[in-house]
Amino acid sequence: MSETSETAPTGEASIDTGDVSYEANRRRTFAIISHPDAGKTTLTEKFLLYAGAVGEAGAVKAREGRRRSRSDWMELEQQRGISVTSTALKFDYRDHVINLLDTPGHRDFSEDTYRVLTAADAAVMVLDAAKGIEPQTLKLFEVCRAQQLPILTFLNKFDRPGRDPLELLDEIEDQIGLRPTPVTWPVGIPGSFKGVIDRRDGSFVRYSRSVRGATEAGEEIVPPKIAELEEGEDWRAAIEGCALLDEVGANLDLDSFYAGESSPLFVGSALTNFGVRHILDAIVDLAPPPHPHLDVSGKLRAITTSFSGFVFKVQANMNPAHRDHIAFLRVCSGRFERGITVVASSTGKPFTTKYATSLFGADRSTIDDAYPGDVVGLVNASELKIGETLYLGEPVRYPPIPSFAPELFATVRNLDTSRHKQFRRGLEQLTYEGVIQTFVDPLLEGQPVLGAVGQLQLEVAEHRMANEFKAPIEMRISQYQAVRKTDAPTVSALPRSSGIRIIERGQELILALFESEYWLQRLQRDHPEWTLEPIVTLDR
Repeated sequence: MSETSETAPTGEASIDTGDVSYEANRRRTFAIISHPDAGKTTLTEKFLLYAGAVGEAGAVKAREGRRRSRSDWMELEQQRGISVTSTALKFDYRDHVINLLDTPGHRDFSEDTYRVLTAADAAVMVLDAAKGIEPQTLKLFEVCRAQQLPILTFLNKFDRPGRDPLELLDEIEDQIGLRPTPVTWPVGIPGSFKGVIDRRDGSFVRYSRSVRGATEAGEEIVPPKIAELEEGEDWRAAIEGCALLDEVGANLDLDSFYAGESSPLFVGSALTNFGVRHILDAIVDLAPPPHPHLDVSGKLRAITTSFSGFVFKVQANMNPAHRDHIAFLRVCSGRFERGITVVASSTGKPFTTKYATSLFGADRSTIDDAYPGDVVGLVNASELKIGETLYLGEPVRYPPIPSFAPELFATVRNLDTSRHKQFRRGLEQLTYEGVIQTFVDPLLEGQPVLGAVGQLQLEVAEHRMANEFKAPIEMRISQYQAVRKTDAPTVSALPRSSGIRIIERGQELILALFESEYWLQRLQRDHPEWTLEPIVTLDR
């Protein structure tokens, strides 16, 4: 459990700014984003394989090899084969500390992805070479752009039949406005993928498959003259493609990459391990190290100042054997030391970090210190909410992390009245984690109404209520054409109509739900004095 004391800490842990700067420069903290089925989870596992964090792809070693856990740790994720929650994985590669933040792939969980991206310094966008830009890709890119994150692109599944890579480059630039600058270029067409040309030095890397992709792919550096003899037309087509890229200036440019204008692009196949090393090396060589964060006043807090960080995610029941809560903390400045007493900015109260862990999917191990860029798991930190800032020394508060405006609503009923406490506790926990938003309908005696961005969020809530909290629920889902933020005077003046529903979250938030956009527009035209404000995000 977390521990608190009566008075706020007066001192702070001493830090060696040179040491903090050195350690921060060794960190790379990035998120992986993709459309469902683009291969994000497979690529995550192959990163762990190439970094030596696992001995065989598809499994993450736990302590003493006694257990295994995948990056998709939730039972529902493993049943459906998609990521529905984010997780953190920390490992070493090339004398660097890598903090990999795996994100949900489904658009219904774009809010969770947004929260994770606030803790990342860069992102890897995974695209299916046969499908290219898909609707969710656009949504995720908008989230990345809002966070001003540099993006690396990985064209995946090149071992299968797919589209012409030049066509995909045009699509990326046309649809998301990001100029792709290929660093590696394929030799062989999709489905007959031989290897890649590294455009930085002109070398050709030929790949050979490993059994089921469980171990690293064989890589052979082939001189251009031999490649031309052995690969024939595939080699000549690749060389022509590289020449065309040179002609249009699609070359690696770090300044535009950091500015979010261009994206270094790599080609490969996560399933067969082709090109995995190139993109992992790029995370070390090209992705930026941790940088100073802006506080709510717009002031930068240097990474060498005293410790500070913010909570970007909370999660319960990651490991059924523990049944605890974990707050995911991104370290922004200074050195974190387990056991230090820090200050929570929202309350000014002290918080002792005795139970701090390093996360590897669902597995955890005690951590003694951490540096800017690292993600720390604070166990049983039930008083810490998403967006909370913790600090030592000079006070700081980082910008809050808003929740997305819900688009789908469901009236929920407890199916087992004998488990009323579990029902309430489960809804409170899921709301606390940001899985769903909970409102009440004052006309239905305070009956809970769940708000979500999409249907799958509600399905996850239903699954977790039944399996984790043993409180099965029934949901009646309603869709509304318009949602507006309102106030008590407007509610009292609104006509009593079956096409309008009012729901509340405490005293601070009242929403009016409209079945007809036309009906809303008419009311706004006839009563401009009423408060009916459009919403994109909501304060927590």
